[in-house]
Amino acid sequence: MRTIVIGDIHGGLKALNQLFERIQPEYTDRYIFLGDYVDGWSEAYQTVAFLIDFAEKYPCIFIRGNHDYLIHRYLTKKEQNPQWLASGGRETIASYAEISSTERKKHIDFYKSLRNYHIDDQNRLFVHAGFTNDKGPRYEYFEKLVFWDRTLWEVAKSLDPNIAKDDPKYPKRLTLFREIYIGHTPVTRIGRNLPTQFANIWNIDTGAAFKGPLSAIDIDTKEIWQSDPVWKLYPNEKGRI
Repeated sequence: MRTIVIGDIHGGLKALNQLFERIQPEYTDRYIFLGDYVDGWSEAYQTVAFLIDFAEKYPCIFIRGNHDYLIHRYLTKKEQNPQWLASGGRETIASYAEISSTERKKHIDFYKSLRNYHIDDQNRLFVHAGFTNDKGPRYEYFEKLVFWDRTLWEVAKSLDPNIAKDDPKYPKRLTLFREIYIGHTPVTRIGRNLPTQFANIWNIDTGAAFKGPLSAIDIDTKEIWQSDPVWKLYPNEKGRI
């Protein structure tokens, strides 16, 4: 059985289809999606519809991203703000404009069912962004931090690679899990275009919403698959800026 983790999609269904053509899914696979299914490219609704159907064929775990939280708030409460609209929200709202009430409810149920995090039987954590509490994500005072936090990634990225785990200065958060898989902060910000590891944290967000590809990784073998840079698949769109 392969356990394959997929990074932030941001409405790039063409990239997701291309990624699966390269993965060649097998029915023994398990898929963990790290969130941010929408906001960026024009196929937000279509991406989520695809994921709902995909989960009927393959075991899937869907993590909640901050953008998924925001579209859920829009669909259920009509909440919106200028920052979200400028960060892909307009494209997502447009993709949902003509759907039926039945489909709308199906998607609302999907967003409601998303997990804030998942811990597997090998003590590997899967979370969209991170956590701040030294006891782990289940102890977060502000639950939303798990899909907004960037400090966990910054701590791992700035950590001295020579520091020992038993050193009192070693960050407690990084000792809680065997591995941690995140998205949220594109590795393209540090000049990378592949899933990147610092300490025991793997960041799978390779900037699909911007100029990077969509990426997936087999968490046991560390085999990586990628789509083409997503912007090349949507030549008439800007994506997120």
